[in-house]
Amino acid sequence: MDELTEAQAQALHAALLALKEQLEQQLQQAESAAKPVQLDQTLLGRVSRMDAMQQQSVALSTKGHANVTLKKVLAALNAHAKGEYGYCRRCDEPIGFGRLQAQPESSLCLKCQSQIDDQ
Repeated sequence: MDELTEAQAQALHAALLALKEQLEQQLQQAESAAKPVQLDQTLLGRVSRMDAMQQQSVALSTKGHANVTLKKVLAALNAHAKGEYGYCRRCDEPIGFGRLQAQPESSLCLKCQSQIDDQ
């Protein structure tokens, strides 16, 4: 794989910043959706309460995924600041631009990611 050009690195940095902002907003919205479900039967019927509990479960799952992704984005931004962005954390080879376009927070090249996924 080739190293990133300056233009590619700048485009990916902008994508990381946009993703960071999007995730922070998503986490803010998930905060209220993940609050405990009100169990007052006068406010909600049984089906409505079950639906609210399911929505809460989805919100908690979304929040967890967003937190993990945000940590990866922050690590990628930190690597960018250090001049280490775009290199595989495991083998130190350049990560392909196409992979970074699809997942700018990636810290592993496809080969290393595949090896980890196969374990």
